Amino acid sequence: MTIILSQYIITSNETYKVIVSDRAKQMPGTHIRSMAQVNKEAASDKKKEIVQSVFYGLISLEVRKMKRKRAMWIFAAIPMIVTSIVLQFMPDTIPMHHDLAGNTDRWGSKMESFIFPIIILLITLFWNILICIYEKKAVKSQNEKEQMEARTSAKLLSIVGISQAIMFGVLHYFILYASFQQAIVNGSKATIDIAKVSCILCGIMLIVLGNYMTKSKKNAVIGLRTSWSMFNDNTWRKSNRFGAICIIIAGGLTVVTSAFANGIISTIFLLLYIIVASVLAVIYSKKVYDNERKKEQNI
Repeated sequence: MTIILSQYIITSNETYKVIVSDRAKQMPGTHIRSMAQVNKEAASDKKKEIVQSVFYGLISLEVRKMKRKRAMWIFAAIPMIVTSIVLQFMPDTIPMHHDLAGNTDRWGSKMESFIFPIIILLITLFWNILICIYEKKAVKSQNEKEQMEARTSAKLLSIVGISQAIMFGVLHYFILYASFQQAIVNGSKATIDIAKVSCILCGIMLIVLGNYMTKSKKNAVIGLRTSWSMFNDNTWRKSNRFGAICIIIAGGLTVVTSAFANGIISTIFLLLYIIVASVLAVIYSKKVYDNERKKEQNI
C-alpha cells in the first residue's frame, strides 16, 4: 500500500508529488532521500527543518528541567535567608520544643533555628541527586519504555522536591513566628498549634500529589506501585486514577478536620485517612487486574 505525502517539490519547470510507503513516511531519513532524488535543494531544506525542530525541542526540554531545578533550590534557600533576617530581632534564648499539650519543655539558643533550613537544603540535595540519576538513565537506556519511565520519574521528583520545599518552608515560618511570639512574652505555652499547621500542610500536599497521580505515566516516584497496577498500562492508568481520587479526598478531609480539631486529633485523622485511601486503592487495583486477566483469557 502506498500513500501520497502532503509534500510538494517545486523545480524550475514542474511540480512533483513524492510517493513513498507508509513505513518510509515514518522515517525522516528515508523521506529526505526520496525527496533528494527529485530535488536536492528541497531535501536539504527539509533536513535543516527537521534538525532545527529536534534541536529546539531538546533545548526547550532542557530549559524546563533547569527551571524546575532552579525553582526547587530557590524555595529551599528562602527559609535559610528568612531565618538569618528574623533571628536579628529575636532574643538569644527561644522555645525549642513542646509536649503534646503545647507546653514548652525545652528552651535553647536561637541559632538552633538554622537546623530546619539546613535539613530542607539537604533533602533538596537528595532530590537533585535522584533526578540526575534518572536523567542519566533516560539518556543511556536503549529501551523506549525505560526512557519514558525515567524521564517521568525525574519530572515528578522535581515536583515533589518543589512541593516539599514549599511545605517545609511554610511550616518553618510558622515555627519562627510562634517562637518569637512566645519568647517576647516569656510564655510557657506555644502560641500556635504547630501539629495542626503540619496536618493542614500535609493535606494540601496530598491534594497536589494526587492531582499529578491522575496524569502520571509509569514511574518510580508517585503512584500506586503494586504488582497488580504494574501489570500493564491500562491497570496502571485506572488504578492510579482511582488512587489519586482517594488521596485527594483524604487530603481535603485532612484540611477540613484540622481546621476544627487540635493537633493531636488532626494527626490521628490524617493517618486514618491515608490508611483508608491506601487500602481502597489497593483493593481497586486488584479488581482492575482481575478484569484485565479475564480479557486476556477471553482473547
